[in-house]
Amino acid sequence: MTIVERALELVSGCELIGLGSGRAARSFVRALGERVRDGAVRVSGVPTSEETADLAREVGIPLLTLADADALDVTVDGADEVDPSLNLIKGYGRAMVREKIVAASSRSLLILVGEEKLVPQLGSRRKLPVEVLPFALPVCWRRLQELGCCPTVWTQDGQPLMTDNGNNILDCAVEPIADAAHLENALRAIPGVVGTGLFLGMANVVLVGKGEDFQLMEEMRRR
Repeated sequence: MTIVERALELVSGCELIGLGSGRAARSFVRALGERVRDGAVRVSGVPTSEETADLAREVGIPLLTLADADALDVTVDGADEVDPSLNLIKGYGRAMVREKIVAASSRSLLILVGEEKLVPQLGSRRKLPVEVLPFALPVCWRRLQELGCCPTVWTQDGQPLMTDNGNNILDCAVEPIADAAHLENALRAIPGVVGTGLFLGMANVVLVGKGEDFQLMEEMRRR
């Protein structure tokens, strides 16, 4: 059984599902859409990006806004790093702010990753995305430099790119993070920072793909 097949089992009975962004989330959305078309499930989704919204419409999943949906049963998403406590770094796909909002609106967060995303400490892949308001870009860049984060503006062909929210991304070159909560607080204290790729204490279950098999990791902090 693959992680997508197991994820479909875990969300069985859920009516309101947050639909994440990225490769793993796209695989889940396609599989969920197939079950919707077959009449096996009746669900509505809240997408975390315009790309996910387009895919969900394509495969036949009815969509709602957060205002329409109220509390979601579960969000299914991917991650770029997962530490042993199920803390995450997300945002390589540039949708982390909407992903965090949708996850925070859900009763549970289910993460799908490959083995290569498991790390001993957040920051092991040396990149942490931070979304900032365009007006505040110079200030945020300087403050991140002062914190030792070495930011680089997300660009294409020399031009800054924008998120679905109309904001910039600063990719911070980081070392493995000794105190992720402290760093999160320091980053969020910078005027103009909209959100970071640190998802701390949010994931409830992580499914780790191992070819045609999977490993299930559950959060233990609140048990």
